[in-house]
Amino acid sequence: MELVNEVTARLENKPGRLAKICSALAQEKVDLQAISVMETSNGASVLRLVASDVEAARRILTGLGAESTVAEVLAVQIENRTGALAGVLEKLAAEHINIEYAYISSSANQGKALAILHATNVKRAQQILRDSTPAAEKAAGRRPLHSR
Repeated sequence: MELVNEVTARLENKPGRLAKICSALAQEKVDLQAISVMETSNGASVLRLVASDVEAARRILTGLGAESTVAEVLAVQIENRTGALAGVLEKLAAEHINIEYAYISSSANQGKALAILHATNVKRAQQILRDSTPAAEKAAGRRPLHSR
């Protein structure tokens, strides 16, 4: 797992807007590692993406009239299987780390997925996940959160 920069932009919600952005990113050879687009209550959309070149992505968005911001998020490679994300989230919840939003993308590694987590404290979340191992949890006598 690692801390990565995520680009967020507010977009006008109309046909072709996302296609134009993705085409421009592709033309500039900016790889998307993860992407999320959600409609908001005011009709605009929120685009979030993790890209191979954050500055190029921002430059492209600005050129297309979309202002953007950058935030640090946690990118966690997980097994692509039932319950894998729940296990990660339970570890963080047990340490009182709140996940403000999350999205998942397929990973280049076979059988893996890439979870993007925006937490109240991403550096602490990273430390918790790095330090947690099945042996350490057993020694600490912790039960899974769902069984408490």
